[in-house]
Amino acid sequence: MKRFSKLILTLIVGLATGLSAFAQLPSVQLKDLSGKPVDSSTLSNDGKPYIISFWATWCKPCIRELNAIHENYEDWVDETGVKVYAVSIDEAQNASRVKPLADAKGWEYDILLDQSGEFARAMGCQNPPHVVVVDGNGKIVESHSGYTDGSEEHLIEIVRSLLNK
Repeated sequence: MKRFSKLILTLIVGLATGLSAFAQLPSVQLKDLSGKPVDSSTLSNDGKPYIISFWATWCKPCIRELNAIHENYEDWVDETGVKVYAVSIDEAQNASRVKPLADAKGWEYDILLDQSGEFARAMGCQNPPHVVVVDGNGKIVESHSGYTDGSEEHLIEIVRSLLNK
């Protein structure tokens, strides 16, 4: 009986994970760098795909990933119109470090603050870096954690494939 219960639980978790590719964004209150509230459910890109990157100022792989995207971002925008939302999960005591770091790196992304971590949790981000790709209709089509050098190319390939559908 114990094995059967574990099997059922595994199937349920597997189904829930598989269905996340069709989920919509949850409604969570974030802030932009000027302190203005932003509802996460309103994130969009005028019908084109966009990328949400969960990161933190203390996370070296996060910064490497956002730097790698930055190196290609202008070309990506020209080619596909993609938009990147870089959502900091730094807690309130570290939030003052976000803007100076983003400015120093020259990142041209929409930087948002998720100081409570509620949006990150709702999106399945347990540890940064965590990236989500959303199609032009607001459906989540990719969600993964971690970064290895060059994996940003996978992101733009997903965006390209969405535009070619």
